[in-house]
Amino acid sequence: MRLLDLFRPRLRRRSVFDIDLGALRAQGIRGLILDLDNTLLPHGSREVTDAVLAWMRQVRKAGFGAVLVTNSRARRVTVVAEQLGLPVARGFIKPAVSMLRQAMALMQTGPAETAMIGDQLLTDMLAGNRLGLYTILVTPLSPRELPTTRYLSRRVERWLLRLLDLPPAEPER
Repeated sequence: MRLLDLFRPRLRRRSVFDIDLGALRAQGIRGLILDLDNTLLPHGSREVTDAVLAWMRQVRKAGFGAVLVTNSRARRVTVVAEQLGLPVARGFIKPAVSMLRQAMALMQTGPAETAMIGDQLLTDMLAGNRLGLYTILVTPLSPRELPTTRYLSRRVERWLLRLLDLPPAEPER
């Protein structure tokens, strides 16, 4: 595996709503590790939308296990997790893989049956690919981010996206 491939998502979509859950199940995926900020909710938000709640119902109906992972240590993570009815894997900051291992243990899945869904190449995709998970990159929900993410990580990610020559994020058809 080339170093650059550690950042390459297996799938790229505009949002979680554009992910074909049936296709994931058909590939043997049973568990979803979900990033919080700018993947499910805008950065820093405590407001779980009706659309996200409806998507989570679809996730459960399709038979997936799901665990929330985030680098945020804020109290709001617990509040959001309770609203979503999801456990939270806590640990070292991504791209360290301890949180992802904890999430898989909670869902009783292995790497080949687990997908990591997130909005960042340098954290979510790198961590997921390091463990051999099925990685799905979604477009960030909001331009509001931590200064280090906005001014450093996103610049590096734009450069990586050009090197990876990925097609633009599109909705599932």
